[in-house]
Amino acid sequence: MAYRKLGRTCKHRKSLLANQAIAVIMNESIQTTETRAKETRKLVDKLITYGKDGSLVARRKALAIVRNDKEVVNKIFNDLAKRFENRKGGYTRILKLTERRGDDALMVILELVDKAEAKEEK
Repeated sequence: MAYRKLGRTCKHRKSLLANQAIAVIMNESIQTTETRAKETRKLVDKLITYGKDGSLVARRKALAIVRNDKEVVNKIFNDLAKRFENRKGGYTRILKLTERRGDDALMVILELVDKAEAKEEK
């Protein structure tokens, strides 16, 4: 599987992606660069798929990815899995913004697809 190294060591990259995945799940939206968002999207989609499976093995795999953050895993398995039960994939979207001023990196918003619909229901 090809992936982007993001100019970091393996441990730093895994930590960065796990932190961004946690932020997307908890806040349902983050602002980051395009390359980071594309890598984070893969991880978030995998976590939500684990949540839809609902088994103990899937829960343990999700815990391993988010570094034993039980609050995040509970939100995935109890809330997000129910919201996306009829969807087969593509749980996130990337909305492009403008370039960052310092280094011209393209900034984007990475958010869950049904974020607006969920807020309307509440």
